[in-house]
Amino acid sequence: MEAELQEALRRCSADYAEVRWEELERSRVAFQRDQLMTLERSREAGGIVRALVGGAWGIAVFTDPDEIPQKLSEAARLARAAAHKVSDPIRLAEVPPVQDKFLPQLENDFREVPLEEKRKLAEAYNRLILGFSPEIVSSSVRYTDALRHVIYANTEGTYLEQAIPDVTVLLLAVARRNGDVQQAFESIGEAGGYEIAQGLEERAEAAARRAVDLLSAKPVKGGRYTVVLDQELAGVFIHEAFGHICEADFLLKNEPMRKVMQLGRRFGVEQLNVVEEGYIPGRRGNAPYDDEGVPRRKVYLIKEGVLSGLMHSRATAAKTGMEPTGNARAVSWEHEPIVRMRNTYIEPGEASFEELISGIDHGIYAKGAFGGQTEFEQFTFSAQYAYEIKGGELGEMLRDVVLTGNVFDTLRNIEAIGNDFQLKGGAGGCGKEDQSPLPVTDGAPHVRVRDVIIGGR
Repeated sequence: MEAELQEALRRCSADYAEVRWEELERSRVAFQRDQLMTLERSREAGGIVRALVGGAWGIAVFTDPDEIPQKLSEAARLARAAAHKVSDPIRLAEVPPVQDKFLPQLENDFREVPLEEKRKLAEAYNRLILGFSPEIVSSSVRYTDALRHVIYANTEGTYLEQAIPDVTVLLLAVARRNGDVQQAFESIGEAGGYEIAQGLEERAEAAARRAVDLLSAKPVKGGRYTVVLDQELAGVFIHEAFGHICEADFLLKNEPMRKVMQLGRRFGVEQLNVVEEGYIPGRRGNAPYDDEGVPRRKVYLIKEGVLSGLMHSRATAAKTGMEPTGNARAVSWEHEPIVRMRNTYIEPGEASFEELISGIDHGIYAKGAFGGQTEFEQFTFSAQYAYEIKGGELGEMLRDVVLTGNVFDTLRNIEAIGNDFQLKGGAGGCGKEDQSPLPVTDGAPHVRVRDVIIGGR
């Protein structure tokens, strides 16, 4: 396909043009309670072209590679028509052209595993959950795998081939006692082979055990607490509450936040370092180049407590006079790339877990993330579960723990950062502008924060 793409691009009349062609192979298995809900294997293929003329984009999608020359002409025509109405022309930051292939070898290629074997694996996990206790009344087990093969070329001479594997497993248990219903889950997601989904029996039982234990947990009492966030919840917090407002396309559309997010401004304690890592082998959604053909690189969003970087596409980089960071990503061939996160994490500090909880007379140890929402700098997150901290020791299990606050106040109120870093990919994904779910990973060590508002009774 390389020669055909290069010839089609050479003939394109646009100022700049690019083609992205994707082939996707995937399979899915899903159990709900004792019912098999999904059992499928599928393939799809399609592409998107973008043409830039006079500072305006023209975009066209297609499902037949033979249509590429026609679609490039169509995109250029659309761009030319739109250019007459453009008041703020799009420019692209310069990047050197690259030619590369990234085709990782899978330890246990999930495409070669029979669908029936995947069904049996998911069913076994489901039976473990349902059989754990009479109080387990429902379950959800979901297995997915996918291999996204991407070919990208542009008029500047870049040509790339990348294969991106993705395997996820969700293990969810629902328990009930006297009308009280609680749930717990384990979520796994990595860029690798079938081995990622195997050997998760202990994780399935852990989800079931925690759902049952939550029936006996007491609801948290609302108030302000010193809180220790576990690695998962701290990672989700830094992704959702802070990472999204570091995406340059968001800031370009939001002048009030743009004035707040000034490089060089202090946002946290000196030991706080927040990283947006471009490429970490084995993590979800990872490949060396983004969907504009730009090498992914490591960006410090916060360095020693100071805002030191943002995430960029080529267009946002040109607009702000910065360098592209390789953060332009699309969830599929039907979408154009926008600025998205990849691997977002808080770097480890020096404190042990014992040091983090010591000295807390009455606090909360919050674990896991059950979802939440953000609105500019305000956030609300639900922990999966928690424990009291009394006199520097862990106490009773708690439930219904909802953390709310202002992200900037929370960053300033970080008191200590643990030395026990973990980076985690789950079975879900990130959502933005109707592109969801995009595979990402988040990470952190344990983090201690003072004066956190906890909603409760």
